[in-house]
Amino acid sequence: MIDLSHVNAWVFDMDDTLYPREQGLMSLVQARINAYVVEAVGLAPQEARILQRQFLDEHGTTLAGLMANYTIDPEDFLNVVHDVPLDGVEPNPRLAERLKTLPGRCFVFTNGARDYAHRVLERIGVADCFEGVFAIEDGDLTPKPAPSAFRRMIERFDFEPRCAAFFEDTPKNLEPAKALGMATVLIGDGHGKPLGDHIDRIAPDLLDFLNALTFKDAA
Repeated sequence: MIDLSHVNAWVFDMDDTLYPREQGLMSLVQARINAYVVEAVGLAPQEARILQRQFLDEHGTTLAGLMANYTIDPEDFLNVVHDVPLDGVEPNPRLAERLKTLPGRCFVFTNGARDYAHRVLERIGVADCFEGVFAIEDGDLTPKPAPSAFRRMIERFDFEPRCAAFFEDTPKNLEPAKALGMATVLIGDGHGKPLGDHIDRIAPDLLDFLNALTFKDAA
């Protein structure tokens, strides 16, 4: 277990981090993103999926890639792709209880849309565990892993990065956090992406990791 005794700001990605990937919410979002790319760019579904993955790797989000290469309405994109049912997401009262015991303040830092983020947090039952949510609109549509997105998030919430921990399921999104001095925890297997020494700890499940913390570790 890494030493988190210095941490007083706990920053969490949302999708596939605050709930298990197996609950399938991001698969629904991805399907809507793919359909949007098909219509916006005029590609066949398989080609659109390849382009979407390229945009994710090069720009951080499909939206950022579309904005850099095509003329689209960002607000329409965010509304369309996040209009998904949350039935598969399970409320997690145990996670809520554990988050509330963490010393210091808790925040969400997501590349998802603001309204969508609040819907998901309410569904999980953890909305009142967080002092703030930094969504894609809050960074003027600049997503993780852009260092500027991290700087704006830190400025918004006013915490010292060296006294913070960041939990995220995408390995490359942990790189700027580590560079800023944050403790970094990868949740899950990294989706098959390269790992690196910018990751302090890998945890298969967020709740299990938090449960393993003691007040001595995290006080």
